[in-house]
Order: sequence, then C-alpha cells, then structure tokens
Amino acid sequence: MTVLDQASAARTGMSETLENAAYKKAFWRIIPLLIICYVVAYLDRVNVGFAKLQMSGELGLSDAAYGFGAGVFFLGYFLFEVPSNLLMNKIGARIWIARVMISWGIISAAFAFTSSETMFYILRFLLGLAEAGFFPGIILYLTSWYPSHRRAKIITTFMSAIPVSSIFGNPLSGWIMDGLHTFHGISGWQWMFLIEAVPAVLLGFVVLSYLDNGIEEAKWLDRAEKDVLLANMEAENRTKTDSPHSLGSTLRDGRVWLMSLIYFCFVFGQYGLNFWMPSLVKASGVVGNFNVGLVSAIPYICTFVAMLVLGRSSDHFRERRWHLVVPAMFAGVGFIAATTASSTGFAIAALSLAAAGVITCAPLFWSLPTAFLAGTGAAAGIAWINSVGNLAGFLGPFIIGYLKDATGSNAIGMYVLAAGLVVGCIATLCVPAKTVNR
Repeated sequence: MTVLDQASAARTGMSETLENAAYKKAFWRIIPLLIICYVVAYLDRVNVGFAKLQMSGELGLSDAAYGFGAGVFFLGYFLFEVPSNLLMNKIGARIWIARVMISWGIISAAFAFTSSETMFYILRFLLGLAEAGFFPGIILYLTSWYPSHRRAKIITTFMSAIPVSSIFGNPLSGWIMDGLHTFHGISGWQWMFLIEAVPAVLLGFVVLSYLDNGIEEAKWLDRAEKDVLLANMEAENRTKTDSPHSLGSTLRDGRVWLMSLIYFCFVFGQYGLNFWMPSLVKASGVVGNFNVGLVSAIPYICTFVAMLVLGRSSDHFRERRWHLVVPAMFAGVGFIAATTASSTGFAIAALSLAAAGVITCAPLFWSLPTAFLAGTGAAAGIAWINSVGNLAGFLGPFIIGYLKDATGSNAIGMYVLAAGLVVGCIATLCVPAKTVNR
C-alpha cells in the first residue's frame, strides 16, 4: 500500500469514526424520549381493551358496540393525519408533537366520565383526531436523521414501545382496575383512564423544551458531526429521483397505494389482536384483572425480542420483503392455533407467536415506503399510508366483535385476521426488491 493509499484509508477510518459517534449521540438524545412518548401513546390508545373488562358491563356495551367504539378512533385518525403531517413539515416537530401529546392526554382523561355508548364513540373519535400525526410525524422526523441503511433498526427500536407499553401497561392497568375499584366511589376503569392520561400531558411539555426540529438545530452536535449527518441525508435524497413531490402526485403514485394495502393488512391483524388480547386471555381461564394483565404481557415480551432481532437483521442484509413475509406467516399460524387452544399454556403460546409476528411487521414495513419517498412526498406519503392502513384499526376490532356476537366464538375472527395477513404477504412480494432493498 502506498503512502497515498494509507492516508486515504486513514481519512476514511476517521470519517467513519466521526459518523458513528454522531449517530450514537443522536440515538441517545432522541430515541429514548421518543420511545417513552410512544409507550404512553400506545397505552392511551389500547387501554380501552382493559377497560372493557369492567366498562362494558357498567355501560351495557355489547361486543359489537365495544368493537365499533374501539375502532372509531381510527376514523378520526384517518381524517386528520395527512393535514397534521403537512403542518408538522412547516411548523416543526418540536411544537407540533408537543401539541399532539397534550391534547390527546386531556381527551384520554375525559374517558373517565364516559356515561353512555354515544359518549364513548365521540371520545374515541376525538382521541383519534388529537393523536393523528404523532406516529407518522415521528417516522417523518426519523427519516430526516437516518438514511435507509440505518433506518430499520432505528424504527424497530422506536416501535419496541408497542410491546414495552403492553409488558408494563397491561399489569398496571389490571392493578389499577382491581386495586382502585370503587375508591372514592369511582370505578377502576375510570381511575385507569385518569391516571394513565397524566404522563402524556407532562411529556408534551418535555418535548417542547427538549426536542430539536432537525440536525441543523441540534446544539449538542458539533459542526463536523452535523456536516457528516447532513451529507448522508443529502446523498440519500439525491437517490430518490423518482419520489413524488406534491400531495397530488403522491396520491396518484401506484406504489403509495400498494404500500397502503400492505400496511392495511398488517395493521388489521395487529389491532385485532391488541384490542381483544385481554378478553382472549380471560377466556382461556385466567381469573382476575391483574392476573390477566400479567399473562397478557408474555406475548409482548416475545414481541420485543423479535422486533429487535429482525430489525437488526433487515439492516444487516439490506433485505426488506422476506423480513416482512416470514413473521407475517408465523403470525397467521399463531392466530389459527389460538382457536384450537385447549389450555391456557397453549393459548398463550399461540398468542405469543401471533403477537411477535404481526406486531414486528409494523416497524419493518416502514423501511419500504421510506426507501423511495422524500421531501413533501415523504410528509404526505407516510401520513397517507399510515392513515389508510390504520383504517384497519377500525375494521379489525369491529369485525371480531361482530363475529363474536354472531357466533359466540372468537374462532372465525381469528381466521379472518390470518387471511388478511396472507393478502399482505402476497402484496409485499409484488414490490420490486430493487425498490426497497437499500
């Protein structure tokens, strides 16, 4: 090796060291806070599944009515998600994410005062309006920090908040409902909504004072670190020459609609499972809300491990499609196996397989559209894909509730969720590998 070659290799090594140090700084500054925020967001979104164990009886909600109320959240979510992301793109993440969190915390607390089926529907719809923009806003925010080849690991780490919220939130919800039931004449499910809403409001003010809008505003990075991160993002954006550049062109892009279908199928299974998990565990023979919470945490522990392992694997091999298809197929097997469970142990094993597979699909999926979307196209496209996909969050719980009322069994609902995952797998394999394997 010549002296020039040695000098070039040394510069390359120094550049990589600087780059890795900068990304390490960014990770510890940004990701832990975002994980905590998403833990609270997800808990406030799905704790209605635990509330059902007491609330349905007190308010006289049927399974179909509960399923509709749980899902109507996503209608409000759908209506405001694209405008929310476009506004965040103009206003900045710091103010907008803080606004989202404070407003949803206030509405979540209002659930404690639910007194009728109609009020339940209205509050769920308003909660969807308030929370719209948080998740797609965070995905958009992360795409402004991390290039494609680092993104699967980062997004799966961020979305590990989903199993974490259930691992700790399910026992917490069960404990609150059992331990504080009738305390000061207030039901346990009402205490749960009040207590679990407080962190969202507090974290909103933390975000307002702590989060930076982007790389250039990060005072905790020195100039050289900012330059290397900005150079990486500029290099990546230059490769996205085929990205749509307006709301109209985004909505006319066939790839965006294919992504919406894929995400719809995976979200259909995810929320069908999340909202009904406590009821499925209770039906397997577990007694007591706290015990239901503890046992319900087991599938999410498995999910947490699966998400981190598959996220790292996807980035390491720079392969996206089969990293989605394989866990989705395992999830389908888990859904079907859960219908044949003859014991609590077998039921939890099947639900663990289903949860680990279907929930892991969500973060891995986002490596697909963010591989070709940039700028305004990314703001609009990510929000649109998420909003259309999350309509399945309305359809999944409602269909399971309707089928449970009609048949007296959860079996047909589980078969429908499995079928949705098969459709999602077929659609994923229709995506050209060269488009997303970056």
